[in-house]
Amino acid sequence: MRVAVTGQNGQAALAMLERAPQGVTVMTLGRPTLDLEQLASIAPALAASRPDVIVNAAAFTAVDLAESQEETALLVNGAAAGEVARAAAALGVPVIQISTDYVFDGRLGRPYREDDPVGPLSAYGRSKLAGERAVAAATGNHAILRTAWVYSPFGKNFVKTMLRLGESRDEVAVVADQAGSPTSALDIADGIFAVARQLLRHPGDERLRGIFHMAARGEAVWADVAEAIFARRKAQGGAPVRVRRITTAEYPTPARRPANSRLDCAKLETFHHVRLPQWQDALPLCVSRLLTTQQTG
Repeated sequence: MRVAVTGQNGQAALAMLERAPQGVTVMTLGRPTLDLEQLASIAPALAASRPDVIVNAAAFTAVDLAESQEETALLVNGAAAGEVARAAAALGVPVIQISTDYVFDGRLGRPYREDDPVGPLSAYGRSKLAGERAVAAATGNHAILRTAWVYSPFGKNFVKTMLRLGESRDEVAVVADQAGSPTSALDIADGIFAVARQLLRHPGDERLRGIFHMAARGEAVWADVAEAIFARRKAQGGAPVRVRRITTAEYPTPARRPANSRLDCAKLETFHHVRLPQWQDALPLCVSRLLTTQQTG
């Protein structure tokens, strides 16, 4: 299986390179060969990679910056996603689009299912929703995977931010009224490969196509995640760091975040047989790896 992945420096793409099963070739594509801000570059770059499956993992992910650069976010996350899907259709291969919990407004009192009404609160959420719709319009041979609160040993993410803050502080203020499921990009990569295999093995099965939620099991607020990070750090010899729980109102940001980012992943398990690990099991592995890297490098 040859998998072309957009966004060669992103968390998902780097995770897929690391977790590629035997017999799977991962080709990560990015600038200058494939530039999502230059739509004409997309189809030729994907065709040249001769993929069996295309994964669109590239995105404008700076959530707060998107508030002042919505046009660019819509181009990259919306129009370019549609162009990737059109290229997949022209090549006769399935496309997997990575999306987000931010397409919801977070007001629901339970985990979100795929058919719940969308209502993004931010420019980033609106741009990712535009991407979902562009992909669905371009080809029926797609799987849109909404995930949430992604972290990994790569790039910028909450885990790395907390560890950095813990180096110079003995107390960190963290929001405690936004709920979700912190999800490892390495687990997301495993899930993507499983979905890709299903799409290729069952080309006529419509149940395997459409929108699916893919996040770690269990739920937490951001402060819970921070406490788990610092607990692991302390267990490995780090100085203790106290987490001060605050409200979203006490930590204003340009972009509004959904208070409820919990995703119901039953549909993914039913049809693709994919079930990600508990966040409490996956998170310490990433923290330990980052701490070891810091200690040795």
